[in-house]
Amino acid sequence: MQEIFKVLLMMETSRKYGRSIIRGISKYSRTHGQWVFYRQAPFYWDSENKNESLNYLLNLDIDGIILREQRDPGLTEKILAMGLPVVVSPYREVFPGIPNIVTDDEAIGKMAAEYLLYKGFQNFAYCGFGREYYWSRERGKSFSAKIEEAGFKAHIYEYEQSKTEYKHSWEQEQDILVEWLKKLPKPIALMACNDDRSQHVLEACKIAGFEVPDHVAIIGLGDDDLICNLAKPPLSSIAIGAEKAGFEAAFMLEKLMKGEKDLNIDNIIVPTMYVATRQSTDILKIDDPYVAQALQYIHKYARKEVIQVSDVLKAVPISRRSLYERFTYVLGRSVHEEIKHVRIDQLARMLVDTNLPVSQIAYLMGCSDMKNLARYFKQVKGVSPLQYRKNYSLR
Repeated sequence: MQEIFKVLLMMETSRKYGRSIIRGISKYSRTHGQWVFYRQAPFYWDSENKNESLNYLLNLDIDGIILREQRDPGLTEKILAMGLPVVVSPYREVFPGIPNIVTDDEAIGKMAAEYLLYKGFQNFAYCGFGREYYWSRERGKSFSAKIEEAGFKAHIYEYEQSKTEYKHSWEQEQDILVEWLKKLPKPIALMACNDDRSQHVLEACKIAGFEVPDHVAIIGLGDDDLICNLAKPPLSSIAIGAEKAGFEAAFMLEKLMKGEKDLNIDNIIVPTMYVATRQSTDILKIDDPYVAQALQYIHKYARKEVIQVSDVLKAVPISRRSLYERFTYVLGRSVHEEIKHVRIDQLARMLVDTNLPVSQIAYLMGCSDMKNLARYFKQVKGVSPLQYRKNYSLR
């Protein structure tokens, strides 16, 4: 008879990240074994004494824990000291000697920078939460490095939270962020370390009188629809594969609970997928009106049908040679490369966000020759469409 494991889930669920990890854990348990899950009671049913409720959970005969680092460091240490098999999702610093669920912060910063550079901006900024959180530091470092590699400079928001027990509120910090935004050159493209920080920047822009995205274009991280779509304008964000990471975290925990010998304790990397573009970055800072017009046409039609350079020329009243020269001068890439980029981006999103067969996705994109599309895809992404779906999606 298959062993039934009792697993305590102590994940924060007010954000998409935590909920997605739990969904991945659930999928693993449904397909690889019979697990019983324990979680803290909902707020309307929980004991008024939080320690009493937590002690009850910790005293259960559980086999393993998937733990979000707790706000109280002492509580995290207490749970880890129990010596049970555990996978932890840190937010201050990574825990040595145990498997951590971590985002690929270098890839995140690089993707945000490449996306904003692609938009034609020449002024850039990064807004994090200071040096207290490792992921905020690393994303800013990667973003700045890519911007500098392109020949520009990234302005960094360097305000540090108070180290005392009584940290100030966001309302107290808001005036400081407003003043920082006022000093930045405009228009500017800004990466926020996550979607919550994007919302902070958006609120500060409104107070300062800056239009988004005309004066400040904002991109965050997490693609949390409840945050991004409630904002006005809606916020662009980098989507990550937290559900897949949850699946892999459950796989690692099962190995630990079974007591497998000579187990490599590797961190579980949350994959970086794509940019979910919304209104906060829906702008192209291109001074050349013909290039801007061509780009608008390509981005409108290339996602749903096959278009050629000749189609673009019908929409832009200049010669082929002139369009080629202007594209190369302004963007550093050809018209054909732009069309290919837009189509590959659309294919990547549909591979992750749907369970449609690749052939049907190609049909919806107006493509009758899947081989060509797949070949282009592999040239850009380094893997085939099917492998890309396997890497980033549980569908």
